[in-house]
Amino acid sequence: MSRMDPSALLSVIRELKQTVGDAAQTQREVLAVTGTATSPDGLITVVVGPRGQLIDLRIDPRIYRQPNAGALAATIMATTRAAVEKAVEKTAEIVDAKLPKVDDILPPGTERPFDVRTLLRHHDGDLKRALE
Repeated sequence: MSRMDPSALLSVIRELKQTVGDAAQTQREVLAVTGTATSPDGLITVVVGPRGQLIDLRIDPRIYRQPNAGALAATIMATTRAAVEKAVEKTAEIVDAKLPKVDDILPPGTERPFDVRTLLRHHDGDLKRALE
């Protein structure tokens, strides 16, 4: 097994100190994240928060011209998932910019520890699969 590069380790330690110092600001940025998506027909718009919680749901009254509860539910679900994916990506971008990169200090061939970024890039419904 090869040894860690001391300069890379010092660089990560500096980045980690900066990350800890910026933790409150990072938390505020993450908590302010929203994701918005509109259905392909333009009749449903969904806004979600950083963990996918529903913040706003707008349904155009034209939806009632051809009532179909099943289609409406499917459209709301698909549009919500698209909004969640946008929020998850924004959150991951914030974290990527703030957290030091683990790969920078691992020697080649070292088993990579679990990375929090993996969780951030998955919808809650997919977390079990992401952890496997």
